[in-house]
Amino acid sequence: MTARHVAIVGSGSFGRAICHSLAALAPRDTAARPPLRVTVLARDGAAAAEVARACRVRAAVSGTAVEFAGETLSDEVDALRRLRPDALVCCASAQSPYERVTAPSAWTSLIEQAGFGLTLPLQASIAARLARAVAEVSPGTLLVNGCFPDAVNPLLAALGLPVHCGIGNVATLAACLQASLGLPDQGGLAVLGHHAQLAAPGDPAGEVRAWHDGTPVAGVTELLAADRALPRTELNAIGGHAAARLLADLLSDMEVHTSLPGPLGLPGGYPVRLAGAAIALDLPAGLTTEAAIDWNTRAGRRDGVEVSGDRVGYPDRAAAALAPHLPDVAAGWPADALDEVGDQLTALRQRLRRAQPVAVGSAR
Repeated sequence: MTARHVAIVGSGSFGRAICHSLAALAPRDTAARPPLRVTVLARDGAAAAEVARACRVRAAVSGTAVEFAGETLSDEVDALRRLRPDALVCCASAQSPYERVTAPSAWTSLIEQAGFGLTLPLQASIAARLARAVAEVSPGTLLVNGCFPDAVNPLLAALGLPVHCGIGNVATLAACLQASLGLPDQGGLAVLGHHAQLAAPGDPAGEVRAWHDGTPVAGVTELLAADRALPRTELNAIGGHAAARLLADLLSDMEVHTSLPGPLGLPGGYPVRLAGAAIALDLPAGLTTEAAIDWNTRAGRRDGVEVSGDRVGYPDRAAAALAPHLPDVAAGWPADALDEVGDQLTALRQRLRRAQPVAVGSAR
């Protein structure tokens, strides 16, 4: 069988987690499933080569039919024209979610005040470049986005750019629920959830919704409590493992039933059915697409951003935090201003990183 090819962009913790799990989850029996090739692409070619080398060892120990290579990513279009992978996975962004822990500053205090959605243009910049490259030279490649897909994917869709689905977030929550419920797979599990719900909501009405075989799952907060208490790095690794399972199955031409963020460029996360390039929502009976989108849109306001049509807006809390710094941005902006707004946020970040962090609530 011809090997299927996935390219992972990014050598950070999420990209590494996916690669580590692909080394163990890739097919063993190539008579039943095609072998797998993985190319790790990163600005730091040495880091990409390091990930590939470690994963080759893992694959050897696991006895899986997967090859790993690492390359420097200097130009997205050139890389896509040459590689033409079956799937391209974006695990790189211009803003680390861990900065508030590793390098707290007035910038990370602003994110805490406004919500993670403040960083949307920085989360979207690399994904948008990859999507443009796919559209230009490799339209058969499925773009899978792992950088804040709950809001980035709708933004890409508003720009008319191709994006197949996201990974992480609701997929992580679905994996945790699968384990808590003792289910062998996610075939009968449907989860409606948003990135904002990786942490328990203050209002029980804002909790993740789940169904098993069409019946609502009770006690979701309790079922997720122990998983939500894990260090975020552990949840990140769980999300990477779930993503690897998805990619291994998807590239083996299997039909997959799971829950993913940003399918079809929609906000938030939904139960879906995938088979190669075909993807469709797989909502439980009685839940309309419109109601599911509305629910996710409302849930996403906890993150401090909303993508509606071709415009990005901010709920009151986020707008009030951002307005003293960038009042025009705080008022909302059209999707096609992504690059310009990203430049403004980058300049603001550079300035605020030089200032000490501020206790949330004291800066207004």
